[in-house]
Amino acid sequence: MQERHRHYMSRALELAAAGEGFADPNPLVGAVIVKDDRVLAEGYHAAYGSEHAEQAALNAAEEPLEGATMYVNLEPCAHHGKTPPCAEAIVRAGIAKVVIGSIDPNPLVRGKGLDILRSAGVEVVTGILAEKNERLNRFFFHRHREGRPYVILKAAMSADGKIATRTRESQWITNTHSRRDVHRLRHRVQAIAVGAGTVEQDNPRLTARLEGTPTRNPLRIVLDTFADTAPDALVYDSNLAESVLATTENAPEKKLERFQEKGINVWRLPLFQGEISLAALVEKLAGLEVNSLLIEGGGCVNDSAFREGVVDAVHLYLAPKIVGGEAAPTPVGGRGIARIDEARPLRLREIKRFEDDVLLIYDVEKAEVVACSPES
Repeated sequence: MQERHRHYMSRALELAAAGEGFADPNPLVGAVIVKDDRVLAEGYHAAYGSEHAEQAALNAAEEPLEGATMYVNLEPCAHHGKTPPCAEAIVRAGIAKVVIGSIDPNPLVRGKGLDILRSAGVEVVTGILAEKNERLNRFFFHRHREGRPYVILKAAMSADGKIATRTRESQWITNTHSRRDVHRLRHRVQAIAVGAGTVEQDNPRLTARLEGTPTRNPLRIVLDTFADTAPDALVYDSNLAESVLATTENAPEKKLERFQEKGINVWRLPLFQGEISLAALVEKLAGLEVNSLLIEGGGCVNDSAFREGVVDAVHLYLAPKIVGGEAAPTPVGGRGIARIDEARPLRLREIKRFEDDVLLIYDVEKAEVVACSPES
């Protein structure tokens, strides 16, 4: 029986993954309805605001469902949001058994969906492939458990740890396959942040561009203490995606008016050790139900992110090139540490290969905030 449960739950997870990049801030959920070891219907949550996976599967069924079993990777919802409660719809359909991957961490749902099902006499099984489900829904689970978005710091560098040459030329260190993977990552996250220096140097679009594949562009956030970036930079083009200028009280009103006239959102955030507080940014995003943030900054922004302790994972794309030079920048700037035992500990989670490029994915071991001044 457990093997059968895992088989159908694997299919539910496969379906759930199809909503990646579109379902946020909702979780990725897939559902499979089975009777007499025969699949009657399937469904998944395709996009925020659309029907949930359970309802999609119920609607897809072409025969009565009395006595059937539903496999769903997350506890069915029990509250009225953009859609009616899925737990109630399951009961009305006559489903006899519901096999669930994980309990929903959202306080609006947690345990309540189970109560509705069990009160109606539906048999409930939980914990099937729960770890796989939590990995798939890493961003969603993190925000509801930690109260803030999951933050990924991404950098592309040469084999000797340089993100650009001494003249600040950086395009392109990695190959096209690595860059395509970055676009997939942008598609998966809800927000992306860069510093003013990156905008001035590279004039990036910061969109998700995957030829032949539908994508969702993240909210683009420019960290600019004095609002010095040009409002006509590509990152502010509203035809591409929504943008935010994250600045401080130090930015002159006349400069801010240039952005506001173009309809660009302006957020004033506090300072932390002379830089825009990334902890304050993360808190702001949490209030907007943003599950994930990708930092694609330069050394100064990355240094600030580590000093404030907001980074949860690091994605390092390593290219088989030697750049050299003391003046060539590295992924994390600032003064750095004085002793090796002060180094920020990472735990290697995964290694991927894109031809000769390598992606190293690390989880950040949480530590106390280290106070060190940014590079002058």
